[in-house]
Amino acid sequence: MATNVHLTPELESFARECVETGRYNNVSEVVRSALRLLQDTEQRRLHFQAMLRETEDEAIRDGGHSLESVLEEADSIIIAPTR
Repeated sequence: MATNVHLTPELESFARECVETGRYNNVSEVVRSALRLLQDTEQRRLHFQAMLRETEDEAIRDGGHSLESVLEEADSIIIAPTR
């Protein structure tokens, strides 16, 4: 499938520099690599959003903890005398 992509001058320059360093054979490889990174980032974002929804559902179902109570418990653990 042939697709034309118009890049800003800055992105075009960057893509060409990537090719000149020898890491990529051509600008198309640079664009494909960039799209793979974007795809991975999008998948991570969706996964993170799902985790946030699950955490919110759990907090609604099981209740939550206030920051103050968590800090108090942490302080009691840190300050507790060792035996």
